[in-house]
Amino acid sequence: MKSNLPIPLLFLSLLFSFSWAALGLTHQQQHHSFLQCLNRHFGNANSISTVIYTQTNSSFSSVLEFSLRNARFSTPNTLKPLVIVTPSHVSHIQATINCSRTHGLQIRIRSGGHDYEGLSYVSQVPFVIIDLINLRSIDVDAENKTAWVQAGATIGELYYRIAEKSSTLAFPAGVCPTVGVGGHFSGGGYGMLMRKYGLAADQIIDAQLVDVNGKLLDKNSMGEDLFWAIRGGGAASFGVVVAWKVKLVPVPSTLTVFTVNRTLEENGTMLVHKWQSIAPKIHEDLYIRLFLRAVNSSQQEGKRTIQASFVSLYLGRADELIDLMQESFPELGLVKEDCIEMSWIQSIMYFPSDIPEDAPLEILLNRTGSAGIFKGKSDYVTQTIPETALEGLWQRFYEDETESLEILFSPYGGNMDDIPETETPYSHRAGNLFNIHYVVGWSEEDASESQRYINFMRRLYRYMEPYVSKSPRRAYMNYRDLDLGTNNIGPYTSYKQASKWGLPYFDKNFNRLIHVKTLVDPTNFFRYQQSIPSLSRG
Repeated sequence: MKSNLPIPLLFLSLLFSFSWAALGLTHQQQHHSFLQCLNRHFGNANSISTVIYTQTNSSFSSVLEFSLRNARFSTPNTLKPLVIVTPSHVSHIQATINCSRTHGLQIRIRSGGHDYEGLSYVSQVPFVIIDLINLRSIDVDAENKTAWVQAGATIGELYYRIAEKSSTLAFPAGVCPTVGVGGHFSGGGYGMLMRKYGLAADQIIDAQLVDVNGKLLDKNSMGEDLFWAIRGGGAASFGVVVAWKVKLVPVPSTLTVFTVNRTLEENGTMLVHKWQSIAPKIHEDLYIRLFLRAVNSSQQEGKRTIQASFVSLYLGRADELIDLMQESFPELGLVKEDCIEMSWIQSIMYFPSDIPEDAPLEILLNRTGSAGIFKGKSDYVTQTIPETALEGLWQRFYEDETESLEILFSPYGGNMDDIPETETPYSHRAGNLFNIHYVVGWSEEDASESQRYINFMRRLYRYMEPYVSKSPRRAYMNYRDLDLGTNNIGPYTSYKQASKWGLPYFDKNFNRLIHVKTLVDPTNFFRYQQSIPSLSRG
């Protein structure tokens, strides 16, 4: 018998036929109606076949896994999306939002896939992924020192396009080139230029966002409150950001980097302790990060020790840097031979540990990357950690689970002290000496193995409690941590429940974020396990 379905819908219906067999009639009808809705909005088979991937599509797994960066959330038991939409036009996003609302499906929004708890591609209920990988154009206006960046671009792509136009313009964001700008910018986005120019979110001057009603808004039409909220409050709680307009910042044509490694046998404990009071107070043109990891001792065969790596970017020449370090941090013993002069874009290639020294700049355009298995956490420090506490921290590096443990200290101060904490939802400003990022990885995705490493990370986190911020103990939203708490999966949640994780991420700004959310998305459609909740009851 001849089918009465339009050709595009018949195409999608066949793709879903095997999935429907495992669903009840209600779900079958729901998803059938959802596909009909998409068909009406998309309009032609060619558009649908290149934008929508269902579970029976031969490319479904490769599309899902391409931007998946934490393999903890890629197991046979992980609920997969019913559909992945890879929009190439704003209308595809609008259609997906409207059809998902109408037919009771949640959505997840993914740009780079680096979120630590997989919240852009994991759900506990039937869902659809909007993967922004095809919306990645970048338009750099070097004369006006601005750029429009679509949300599916990576920061590596942004850096590359800036360097094409200018050797003296830059953008203050992170060091991992495969991170998507959509999530990175909307959660804050810090990097090696933070003490000079603040966060990525601090440089956003306009945005395009599709709201819960499917309307495309810019800064003027979305209003002051919503524009404030998406610049550090996690835009996925409020809509789908299509593009950001950002200010570019000036940098010298030649700057200087260095990496100096010191072990415990080389006065490592003293240097780490000293760094805490120097790095946040030193000249804002100088940024010195600190990486801590266990290594084999060069002095005692078969023994392990702790290595502190001081990794720096200075917006100036090497001679100036040597003078500044001699004045501010002579204990490190920096010498001219440690310093390398280069351009800003070359420094972007220098800092990621996985980029070979002789790699061409075009590697920044490479979006591929392997998925690790890891658990991360974060802290903010407001008072220097005593040497005795550091010595206790070193002991944690000798436990069985710490082969790939890394702890990163990132200094604040400089311009971060000057920007009011209410300027954006990112409230971690003056008063913070540095941020701590903890991450531990392992090789096999086994439930008991994963729990063992996660338990280790929780023990380490408990050990650090006396030495970090309090009331609340703060955390960085872009290092998502579900240990802090979750929302209900339903449309409403309580303030008490949400505040367990909301106050650590946003402190006093959390209340304003809830107010904005309640105004712009009263039914809490844009929700996930740590989304800003709507407290509407209407």
